[in-house]
Amino acid sequence: MDFTPTPEQEMVRKQVREFAEREVGPVAAKFDASGEFPKDTVAKMAGLGLLGMLVPTELEGGGLDAATYAIAVEEVARVDGSHGLIMAAHNSLCTGNILIAGTKEQKKRYVPDLAAGRRIGAWGLTEPASGSDAASMTTEARPEGKGWVLEGTKNFCTNAPVAGTFVIMAVTDRAKGNRGISAFVVERGTPGLRIGKVEDKLGMRGSATSQVLLEDCRVPKENLLGELNHGFTNALETLDGGRISIAALGVGIAQGAYEQAVSYAKQRKQFGKPIGEFQAIQFMLADMALRTDAARMLTYRAAWLKDHEQPHKKEAAMAKLYASEAAMWVATKAVQVHGGYGYIKDYPVERMFRDAKLCEIGEGTSEIQRLVIARELLGG
Repeated sequence: MDFTPTPEQEMVRKQVREFAEREVGPVAAKFDASGEFPKDTVAKMAGLGLLGMLVPTELEGGGLDAATYAIAVEEVARVDGSHGLIMAAHNSLCTGNILIAGTKEQKKRYVPDLAAGRRIGAWGLTEPASGSDAASMTTEARPEGKGWVLEGTKNFCTNAPVAGTFVIMAVTDRAKGNRGISAFVVERGTPGLRIGKVEDKLGMRGSATSQVLLEDCRVPKENLLGELNHGFTNALETLDGGRISIAALGVGIAQGAYEQAVSYAKQRKQFGKPIGEFQAIQFMLADMALRTDAARMLTYRAAWLKDHEQPHKKEAAMAKLYASEAAMWVATKAVQVHGGYGYIKDYPVERMFRDAKLCEIGEGTSEIQRLVIARELLGG
């Protein structure tokens, strides 16, 4: 098991890093401050192939593996968490769910536009009263005529305000609990689908997040994604892959915050010398580097297992848990290294600190990751 990136993966890393530093870095603070969606840079990301990396080439994608994708997410997030999250949610959740569960016809219909960035994807699972307990959702889909009618509200939908394609989970047989949930593809412009409250967030502010309201929303029968009542099962598989991308997001934020701290420690002088010469700062930097590298290795392992079609539920949860908590810890220490300047928006670590927190919450909280890991360990 060799996690050393291949020459091709290093080429992708170099290309994405140069793009992120050239195109994303200069606008990151602007979109964090305004809360606007960075449509121009996302369009450039699409042009570079970053919105269809895992999609087969015959569907206009890059046909790349999970490890290469994780490297790309890391490099974008190293510069800006919001752009990394946009990329992760689009690739791993909406597009990923369609690739997992869709029929050949559904993939041909929806995936090329997503892979090329002609449409942005969003995924609707969480609800106002249904978070970690996703199986308690109230959104329903009832058969009517030659299609389905969806009713309900989805919360915290990443990319929803700008999305053209939505994958929505809804109850189709309440008596079966989580085995009575199905997934549906709903396109923007469908009567009955509208965007609700757009959230004003602590971090990841350039990533658009909102409610999705479904009121007498009618879709044809062919918009059922996968088998009837198999939506929750497919959602869990989708989340396994999505957790690798959030782990990569956390690694990227940690790496960026660590690099900012090292640079500042070399430049900032107190008591007649750079603060990096003080052991207290050195110890913080050493631990930051340690946790970032450990998170990266856990992420690469989970991606390697996925690429080799081996079970990876536990490993994906481990990577997501450790990398997200490492990102928060490293970003906190980066602020500490900067002292008072770390608390000011002029320095990127202030934004990285706020962005990192989402990694401990989105796509399953740290507590849920521990439950997933424990159940896998105990055979539950």
